[in-house]
Amino acid sequence: MIEAHKIPMEETVECQICLKEVPVSEANSDEARDYVFHFCGIECYGKWQEQEKQQ
Repeated sequence: MIEAHKIPMEETVECQICLKEVPVSEANSDEARDYVFHFCGIECYGKWQEQEKQQ
């Protein structure tokens, strides 16, 4: 019998804008209002910044 090797899964977070699962090592983050937000890329980060300006 062949034993399956367990591949460790990297921890993921959700993009604050599109909710896409992103590996923690690749997520961009920003701290605001005592929370840490994660973004999958510069486009979602820019959308978040625009939303914050409107509030």
